[in-house]
Amino acid sequence: MEDNTETASSIGIFEKWLSVWVALSIIIGIFLGQVFPEAFQTLANFEYAHVNLVVAVLIWAMVYPMMISVDFSSITHVADEPKGLIITLVVNWLIKPFSMAALGVLFFKYLFAGFISIDDADSYIAGLILLGAAPCTAMVFVWSQLTRGDANYTLIQVSVNDLIMIFAYAPIVALLLGVTDIPVPWNTLVISVVLYVVVPLVAGIITRRFLNGGKGGNGEVVADFTAKLKPFSIIGLLATVVLLFGFQGGVILSQPLLIVLIATPLILQSYGIFAIAYAAAWFMRVPFRIAAPCAMIGTSNFFELAVAVAISLFGLSSGAALATVVGVLVEVPVMLSLVAFANRTQNHFPQD
Repeated sequence: MEDNTETASSIGIFEKWLSVWVALSIIIGIFLGQVFPEAFQTLANFEYAHVNLVVAVLIWAMVYPMMISVDFSSITHVADEPKGLIITLVVNWLIKPFSMAALGVLFFKYLFAGFISIDDADSYIAGLILLGAAPCTAMVFVWSQLTRGDANYTLIQVSVNDLIMIFAYAPIVALLLGVTDIPVPWNTLVISVVLYVVVPLVAGIITRRFLNGGKGGNGEVVADFTAKLKPFSIIGLLATVVLLFGFQGGVILSQPLLIVLIATPLILQSYGIFAIAYAAAWFMRVPFRIAAPCAMIGTSNFFELAVAVAISLFGLSSGAALATVVGVLVEVPVMLSLVAFANRTQNHFPQD
Protein backbone atom coordinates (compact mmCIF):
# COMPACT_ATOMS: atom_id res chain seq x y z
CA MET A 1 0.00 0.00 0.00
CA GLU A 2 1.07 3.59 -0.48
CA ASP A 3 2.35 5.65 2.41
CA ASN A 4 -0.62 7.87 3.21
CA THR A 5 1.09 10.41 5.38
CA GLU A 6 -1.97 12.65 5.45
CA THR A 7 -3.56 10.23 7.91
CA ALA A 8 -0.60 10.11 10.22
CA SER A 9 -0.21 13.72 11.27
CA SER A 10 -0.21 14.41 14.98
CA ILE A 11 -3.45 15.27 16.70
CA GLY A 12 -3.90 19.02 16.90
CA ILE A 13 -5.32 21.27 19.57
CA PHE A 14 -8.60 21.50 17.64
CA GLU A 15 -9.24 17.74 17.63
CA LYS A 16 -8.02 17.32 21.21
CA TRP A 17 -10.31 20.01 22.60
CA LEU A 18 -13.16 19.78 20.08
CA SER A 19 -15.81 19.44 22.80
CA VAL A 20 -14.56 22.68 24.41
CA TRP A 21 -14.67 24.63 21.13
CA VAL A 22 -18.13 23.29 20.30
CA ALA A 23 -19.37 24.12 23.82
CA LEU A 24 -18.04 27.68 23.50
CA SER A 25 -19.66 28.01 20.07
CA ILE A 26 -22.97 26.86 21.54
CA ILE A 27 -22.78 29.50 24.27
CA ILE A 28 -21.84 32.21 21.76
CA GLY A 29 -24.61 31.12 19.40
CA ILE A 30 -27.29 31.21 22.08
CA PHE A 31 -26.10 34.63 23.26
CA LEU A 32 -26.00 36.14 19.77
CA GLY A 33 -29.34 34.62 18.88
CA GLN A 34 -30.98 36.33 21.82
CA VAL A 35 -29.24 39.67 21.28
CA PHE A 36 -29.52 39.85 17.47
CA PRO A 37 -32.59 37.80 16.46
CA GLU A 38 -33.21 39.90 13.32
CA ALA A 39 -29.70 39.16 11.98
CA PHE A 40 -30.20 35.43 12.37
CA GLN A 41 -33.59 35.62 10.67
CA THR A 42 -31.98 37.41 7.74
CA LEU A 43 -29.39 34.65 7.43
CA ALA A 44 -32.16 32.06 7.50
CA ASN A 45 -33.81 33.71 4.49
CA PHE A 46 -30.78 33.10 2.24
CA GLU A 47 -31.96 29.79 0.83
CA TYR A 48 -32.77 28.10 -2.45
CA ALA A 49 -34.78 24.86 -2.82
CA HIS A 50 -34.82 24.56 1.00
CA VAL A 51 -31.02 24.69 1.09
CA ASN A 52 -29.59 27.51 3.17
CA LEU A 53 -26.78 29.04 1.12
CA VAL A 54 -24.83 30.39 4.09
CA VAL A 55 -24.75 27.00 5.78
CA ALA A 56 -23.94 25.32 2.44
CA VAL A 57 -20.74 27.36 2.14
CA LEU A 58 -19.77 26.52 5.72
CA ILE A 59 -20.45 22.80 5.20
CA TRP A 60 -18.37 22.75 2.02
CA ALA A 61 -15.53 24.40 3.95
CA MET A 62 -15.73 21.51 6.44
CA VAL A 63 -16.15 18.61 4.05
CA TYR A 64 -13.88 19.53 1.12
CA PRO A 65 -10.52 19.03 2.94
CA MET A 66 -11.73 15.64 4.18
CA MET A 67 -12.67 14.51 0.70
CA ILE A 68 -9.23 15.41 -0.65
CA SER A 69 -7.76 12.87 1.79
CA VAL A 70 -9.91 10.02 0.44
CA ASP A 71 -7.88 7.82 -1.92
CA PHE A 72 -10.09 5.36 -3.79
CA SER A 73 -7.06 3.66 -5.32
CA SER A 74 -6.43 2.11 -1.90
CA ILE A 75 -9.63 0.06 -2.27
CA THR A 76 -7.68 -2.39 -4.44
CA HIS A 77 -5.91 -3.58 -1.26
CA VAL A 78 -9.11 -4.52 0.54
CA ALA A 79 -8.65 -8.24 -0.12
CA ASP A 80 -5.41 -8.25 1.89
CA GLU A 81 -7.24 -8.34 5.23
CA PRO A 82 -11.03 -8.41 4.69
CA LYS A 83 -12.30 -9.11 8.22
CA GLY A 84 -12.03 -5.54 9.53
CA LEU A 85 -13.80 -4.13 6.49
CA ILE A 86 -16.58 -6.74 6.73
CA ILE A 87 -17.22 -5.79 10.36
CA THR A 88 -17.29 -2.09 9.51
CA LEU A 89 -19.70 -2.51 6.61
CA VAL A 90 -22.09 -4.78 8.52
CA VAL A 91 -22.17 -2.43 11.51
CA ASN A 92 -22.45 0.79 9.46
CA TRP A 93 -25.09 -0.29 6.97
CA LEU A 94 -27.00 -3.24 8.45
CA ILE A 95 -27.08 -2.40 12.17
CA LYS A 96 -26.29 1.19 13.10
CA PRO A 97 -28.96 3.17 11.14
CA PHE A 98 -31.72 0.82 12.32
CA SER A 99 -30.59 0.67 15.96
CA MET A 100 -30.41 4.48 16.05
CA ALA A 101 -33.94 4.77 14.66
CA ALA A 102 -35.17 2.18 17.18
CA LEU A 103 -33.57 4.00 20.11
CA GLY A 104 -35.01 7.31 18.89
CA VAL A 105 -38.52 5.87 18.77
CA LEU A 106 -38.10 4.15 22.15
CA PHE A 107 -36.93 7.28 23.94
CA PHE A 108 -38.92 10.04 22.25
CA LYS A 109 -42.15 8.18 21.56
CA TYR A 110 -42.30 6.35 24.88
CA LEU A 111 -39.75 7.03 27.64
CA PHE A 112 -39.62 10.81 27.07
CA ALA A 113 -43.19 11.18 25.78
CA GLY A 114 -44.26 13.15 28.84
CA PHE A 115 -41.56 15.78 28.37
CA ILE A 116 -41.90 16.73 24.70
CA SER A 117 -44.62 17.16 22.08
CA ILE A 118 -45.32 14.63 19.33
CA ASP A 119 -44.07 16.98 16.60
CA ASP A 120 -40.86 17.68 18.48
CA ALA A 121 -40.37 13.95 19.06
CA ASP A 122 -40.61 13.29 15.31
CA SER A 123 -38.09 16.02 14.61
CA TYR A 124 -35.55 14.71 17.14
CA ILE A 125 -35.96 11.16 15.82
CA ALA A 126 -35.30 12.43 12.30
CA GLY A 127 -32.07 14.08 13.47
CA LEU A 128 -30.93 10.86 15.14
CA ILE A 129 -31.65 8.91 11.96
CA LEU A 130 -29.59 11.34 9.90
CA LEU A 131 -26.68 10.83 12.30
CA GLY A 132 -27.01 7.05 12.49
CA ALA A 133 -26.97 6.62 8.71
CA ALA A 134 -23.78 8.66 8.21
CA PRO A 135 -20.57 6.75 9.11
CA CYS A 136 -17.53 8.81 10.03
CA THR A 137 -15.27 10.18 7.30
CA ALA A 138 -12.71 12.49 8.90
CA MET A 139 -12.43 12.27 12.68
CA VAL A 140 -11.93 8.51 12.47
CA PHE A 141 -8.36 9.22 11.36
CA VAL A 142 -7.84 10.89 14.73
CA TRP A 143 -9.31 7.93 16.65
CA SER A 144 -7.23 5.53 14.55
CA GLN A 145 -4.06 7.44 15.32
CA LEU A 146 -4.80 7.56 19.06
CA THR A 147 -5.09 3.74 19.09
CA ARG A 148 -2.00 3.36 16.84
CA GLY A 149 -4.20 1.89 14.15
CA ASP A 150 -3.16 1.02 10.62
CA ALA A 151 -3.53 4.34 8.77
CA ASN A 152 -3.63 2.72 5.34
CA TYR A 153 -6.33 0.24 6.32
CA THR A 154 -8.35 3.00 7.97
CA LEU A 155 -8.17 4.91 4.71
CA ILE A 156 -9.47 1.84 2.84
CA GLN A 157 -12.43 1.55 5.22
CA VAL A 158 -13.28 5.25 4.91
CA SER A 159 -12.99 5.14 1.12
CA VAL A 160 -15.32 2.15 0.80
CA ASN A 161 -17.83 3.69 3.20
CA ASP A 162 -17.82 6.97 1.28
CA LEU A 163 -18.41 5.09 -1.97
CA ILE A 164 -21.38 3.24 -0.46
CA MET A 165 -22.71 6.40 1.17
CA ILE A 166 -23.10 8.10 -2.21
CA PHE A 167 -25.71 5.51 -3.18
CA ALA A 168 -27.08 4.23 0.13
CA TYR A 169 -27.45 7.26 2.41
CA ALA A 170 -30.56 8.77 0.82
CA PRO A 171 -32.50 5.46 0.45
CA ILE A 172 -31.73 4.35 4.03
CA VAL A 173 -32.71 7.73 5.50
CA ALA A 174 -35.89 7.80 3.42
CA LEU A 175 -36.77 4.25 4.49
CA LEU A 176 -36.28 4.97 8.18
CA LEU A 177 -38.10 8.30 8.07
CA GLY A 178 -40.99 6.51 6.39
CA VAL A 179 -41.00 3.72 8.95
CA THR A 180 -41.23 6.28 11.76
CA ASP A 181 -44.11 8.05 9.92
CA ILE A 182 -42.09 11.19 9.17
CA PRO A 183 -42.76 12.73 5.72
CA VAL A 184 -39.87 12.18 3.31
CA PRO A 185 -39.01 15.18 1.08
CA TRP A 186 -37.21 13.07 -1.53
CA ASN A 187 -36.16 15.97 -3.75
CA THR A 188 -34.47 17.83 -0.92
CA LEU A 189 -32.85 14.66 0.42
CA VAL A 190 -31.32 13.75 -2.94
CA ILE A 191 -30.19 17.35 -3.52
CA SER A 192 -28.55 17.35 -0.09
CA VAL A 193 -26.60 14.15 -0.76
CA VAL A 194 -25.44 15.50 -4.12
CA LEU A 195 -24.44 18.86 -2.62
CA TYR A 196 -22.73 17.61 0.51
CA VAL A 197 -21.28 14.25 -0.57
CA VAL A 198 -21.03 13.93 -4.35
CA VAL A 199 -19.94 17.49 -5.23
CA PRO A 200 -17.21 17.84 -2.56
CA LEU A 201 -16.08 14.26 -3.21
CA VAL A 202 -15.66 14.94 -6.95
CA ALA A 203 -13.91 18.22 -6.13
CA GLY A 204 -11.63 16.35 -3.71
CA ILE A 205 -10.75 13.70 -6.30
CA ILE A 206 -9.95 16.35 -8.92
CA THR A 207 -7.86 18.32 -6.43
CA ARG A 208 -5.99 15.22 -5.30
CA ARG A 209 -5.14 14.26 -8.87
CA PHE A 210 -4.01 17.82 -9.62
CA LEU A 211 -1.77 17.90 -6.55
CA ASN A 212 -0.27 14.55 -7.52
CA GLY A 213 0.26 15.56 -11.13
CA GLY A 214 -2.50 13.25 -12.38
CA LYS A 215 -1.04 10.26 -10.49
CA GLY A 216 -2.06 8.47 -7.33
CA GLY A 217 1.11 8.84 -5.37
CA ASN A 218 2.37 11.64 -3.18
CA GLY A 219 0.45 11.64 0.12
CA GLU A 220 2.80 14.24 1.60
CA VAL A 221 1.74 16.87 -0.98
CA VAL A 222 -1.92 16.17 -0.21
CA ALA A 223 -1.23 16.36 3.54
CA ASP A 224 0.48 19.76 3.19
CA PHE A 225 -2.41 21.13 1.14
CA THR A 226 -5.15 19.89 3.49
CA ALA A 227 -3.18 21.28 6.44
CA LYS A 228 -3.42 24.73 4.86
CA LEU A 229 -7.18 24.30 4.45
CA LYS A 230 -7.68 23.08 8.01
CA PRO A 231 -8.37 26.54 9.53
CA PHE A 232 -11.24 27.03 7.08
CA SER A 233 -12.65 23.64 8.03
CA ILE A 234 -12.49 24.56 11.71
CA ILE A 235 -14.17 27.92 11.07
CA GLY A 236 -16.87 26.20 9.02
CA LEU A 237 -17.72 23.75 11.79
CA LEU A 238 -17.76 26.28 14.62
CA ALA A 239 -19.63 28.91 12.59
CA THR A 240 -22.28 26.32 11.72
CA VAL A 241 -22.69 25.47 15.40
CA VAL A 242 -23.01 29.18 16.25
CA LEU A 243 -25.72 29.61 13.60
CA LEU A 244 -27.65 26.52 14.68
CA PHE A 245 -27.68 27.42 18.34
CA GLY A 246 -28.44 31.03 17.50
CA PHE A 247 -31.71 29.76 16.09
CA GLN A 248 -32.23 27.17 18.83
CA GLY A 249 -31.31 29.41 21.76
CA GLY A 250 -34.87 30.22 22.80
CA VAL A 251 -35.83 26.54 22.94
CA ILE A 252 -32.71 25.58 24.88
CA LEU A 253 -33.08 28.36 27.44
CA SER A 254 -36.72 27.49 28.04
CA GLN A 255 -35.96 23.72 28.18
CA PRO A 256 -32.48 23.27 29.70
CA LEU A 257 -32.91 19.50 30.01
CA LEU A 258 -33.54 19.12 26.30
CA ILE A 259 -29.86 18.61 25.48
CA VAL A 260 -29.68 15.81 28.06
CA LEU A 261 -32.76 14.12 26.58
CA ILE A 262 -31.30 14.18 23.07
CA ALA A 263 -27.85 13.08 24.26
CA THR A 264 -29.13 10.00 26.11
CA PRO A 265 -29.98 7.76 23.12
CA LEU A 266 -26.90 9.05 21.28
CA ILE A 267 -24.61 7.95 24.12
CA LEU A 268 -26.28 4.55 24.40
CA GLN A 269 -26.02 4.07 20.65
CA SER A 270 -22.31 4.94 20.62
CA TYR A 271 -21.31 2.53 23.38
CA GLY A 272 -23.60 -0.21 22.06
CA ILE A 273 -22.29 -0.04 18.50
CA PHE A 274 -18.69 0.00 19.70
CA ALA A 275 -19.36 -3.08 21.85
CA ILE A 276 -20.80 -4.97 18.87
CA ALA A 277 -17.97 -4.11 16.48
CA TYR A 278 -15.17 -4.55 19.03
CA ALA A 279 -16.54 -7.89 20.24
CA ALA A 280 -16.90 -9.12 16.65
CA ALA A 281 -13.29 -8.12 15.93
CA TRP A 282 -12.12 -10.00 19.05
CA PHE A 283 -14.13 -13.09 18.12
CA MET A 284 -12.77 -13.05 14.54
CA ARG A 285 -9.19 -12.57 15.81
CA VAL A 286 -8.66 -9.32 13.94
CA PRO A 287 -5.30 -7.66 14.75
CA PHE A 288 -5.63 -4.71 17.12
CA ARG A 289 -4.21 -2.23 14.58
CA ILE A 290 -7.32 -2.98 12.47
CA ALA A 291 -9.81 -3.96 15.19
CA ALA A 292 -9.70 -0.62 17.04
CA PRO A 293 -10.22 1.64 13.97
CA CYS A 294 -12.96 -0.60 12.52
CA ALA A 295 -14.90 -0.31 15.79
CA MET A 296 -14.31 3.45 15.90
CA ILE A 297 -15.61 3.97 12.35
CA GLY A 298 -18.88 2.27 13.22
CA THR A 299 -19.24 4.27 16.42
CA SER A 300 -18.35 7.73 15.11
CA ASN A 301 -20.62 9.78 12.82
CA PHE A 302 -20.19 11.96 9.74
CA PHE A 303 -21.86 14.78 11.65
CA GLU A 304 -21.01 17.39 9.01
CA LEU A 305 -23.26 15.60 6.51
CA ALA A 306 -25.99 14.97 9.09
CA VAL A 307 -26.06 18.64 10.09
CA ALA A 308 -26.23 19.77 6.46
CA VAL A 309 -29.02 17.37 5.50
CA ALA A 310 -31.02 18.19 8.66
CA ILE A 311 -30.89 21.89 7.79
CA SER A 312 -31.87 21.23 4.18
CA LEU A 313 -34.75 18.89 5.05
CA PHE A 314 -36.20 20.49 8.16
CA GLY A 315 -34.70 23.98 8.52
CA LEU A 316 -32.11 25.76 10.63
CA SER A 317 -34.37 26.07 13.67
CA SER A 318 -35.70 22.50 13.58
CA GLY A 319 -35.36 19.87 16.27
CA ALA A 320 -33.64 17.63 13.72
CA ALA A 321 -30.88 20.19 13.24
CA LEU A 322 -30.54 20.56 17.01
CA ALA A 323 -30.24 16.78 17.44
CA THR A 324 -27.41 16.56 14.90
CA VAL A 325 -25.50 19.35 16.63
CA VAL A 326 -25.91 17.66 20.01
CA GLY A 327 -24.32 14.69 18.27
CA VAL A 328 -21.21 16.80 17.70
CA LEU A 329 -21.07 17.77 21.37
CA VAL A 330 -21.55 14.19 22.61
CA GLU A 331 -19.29 12.40 20.16
CA VAL A 332 -15.86 13.66 21.15
CA PRO A 333 -15.86 12.82 24.90
CA VAL A 334 -17.53 9.46 24.17
CA MET A 335 -14.98 8.59 21.49
CA LEU A 336 -12.05 9.60 23.71
CA SER A 337 -13.35 7.27 26.43
CA LEU A 338 -13.56 4.44 23.89
CA VAL A 339 -10.03 5.15 22.69
CA ALA A 340 -8.82 4.80 26.30
CA PHE A 341 -10.76 1.54 26.71
CA ALA A 342 -9.37 0.12 23.46
CA ASN A 343 -5.81 0.96 24.43
CA ARG A 344 -6.25 -0.72 27.82
CA THR A 345 -7.62 -3.92 26.25
CA GLN A 346 -5.34 -4.22 23.22
CA ASN A 347 -3.44 -7.20 24.70
CA HIS A 348 -6.55 -9.34 24.14
CA PHE A 349 -6.11 -8.99 20.36
CA PRO A 350 -3.43 -10.32 18.00
CA GLN A 351 -0.67 -7.73 17.62
CA ASP A 352 0.81 -8.79 14.29
